[in-house]
Amino acid sequence: MRFDIAKSGTGLTYEIRNIVGVADKLKDYGKEIIWENIGDPIAKGEKIPQWMKETLMEILSDDISYAYSPTKGVNETREFVAEQVNKRGQYHLRMDDIIFFNGLGDAIARSYSAIRIDARIIMPEPTYSTHLLAEIHHASFPPNTYRMNPYHNWHPDIAELERKVKSHNTIVGALVINPDNPTGFVYPEKTLRKMVQIAREYDLFLIFDETYRNLIYNGQETLPLSDIIEDVPGMSMKGISKEFPWPGARCGWLEVYNADKDETFARYISAILTQKMSEVCSTTLPQLAIPRIMAHPEYHKYLESRNRHYEKLSNIAFSILKDVPYIVVNRTNGAFYMTIVFNEAVLNGKQKLAIEELAVRDYVEKIVDGKIENDKRFVYYLLGATGICLVPLTSFFTALPGFRLTLLEKDVSKFEKTMNIIAEKIVEYIESSK
Repeated sequence: MRFDIAKSGTGLTYEIRNIVGVADKLKDYGKEIIWENIGDPIAKGEKIPQWMKETLMEILSDDISYAYSPTKGVNETREFVAEQVNKRGQYHLRMDDIIFFNGLGDAIARSYSAIRIDARIIMPEPTYSTHLLAEIHHASFPPNTYRMNPYHNWHPDIAELERKVKSHNTIVGALVINPDNPTGFVYPEKTLRKMVQIAREYDLFLIFDETYRNLIYNGQETLPLSDIIEDVPGMSMKGISKEFPWPGARCGWLEVYNADKDETFARYISAILTQKMSEVCSTTLPQLAIPRIMAHPEYHKYLESRNRHYEKLSNIAFSILKDVPYIVVNRTNGAFYMTIVFNEAVLNGKQKLAIEELAVRDYVEKIVDGKIENDKRFVYYLLGATGICLVPLTSFFTALPGFRLTLLEKDVSKFEKTMNIIAEKIVEYIESSK
């Protein structure tokens, strides 16, 4: 090439996927891997029920499933989605206020890229990597954040959020992930209404990632954005990847609220739609499936059974890990992730775990040699020693050292064994440098 054509990177890695390459290398050395790094229910053994498969086969027999859809999405599906919101009676959503994308990742990327480079979105810390990377790519700077407090069951620091919004005029919007990824926190109504109040007072718009809105348990309750938004501009991001679950379908959508009440916000939504037009439309098949699957008489029973399973694993993990020294553990109440934080100053660059296989030990120690986050060092040693593949918490844009695991394992006894191994190895690792 006549010159270097590659755009400069951000220096960040998508560790949820990046660690897969390391684990695959360990598999080549004969290491059995226990995948706790990625939120794919299918990969962890979730069986799609027969009624859902039969519904999809019926749709496939219809020639329209092979065609383009309208740019905003299949009309029948957008009408259905709007009806589900309108049933609650707190907000009237129109079909034209819904835009479909090729997965929620696509919706996130296009939503952030349509924002002016000098306008910023404040987001929770830790935060889900896709939102983080989209914000950094659009502005070329790290985002402002409001902290989720592990010493207060992961409640967000609302006072910090308001201080930052008040003092940084470049902040135009606030992100809420409810239920939260990576922490599993479920926002109470009072907290949500306070965030709407802040958005109204400081003239912001709200982004609510509600991917896991129907995966809530342990007696917790929350409200969707549509119930609390009132006259504030905002958007809800939803999808089917985790709920059906059908991650390979790549199907997500935006529900836009109050664009008719704010001309600036309306122009922003128009910019997102203009980008969407360049690819014609999103995939048709999963859009056609949404009303037929969600309205199926078996659907809510299926969701309930999954929630009972996540609740069971949430409580198993909490009961095993809560009394382990050196860490902070909160019970997961939504989504299917659990985040553990190491206590301050318990990690250093000298701790190790014994790794029996020489080739595996050499490979891991080459990775951790040099400058590396302390929680990442632990995660790679754990992977080499046990085959358990976690995600370091610092990869979710936080200084808090820790790790995220999933509640997706279908074999309960295997999950319990994995949690006991993690508990044992935490103590062994911390005390290895004493």
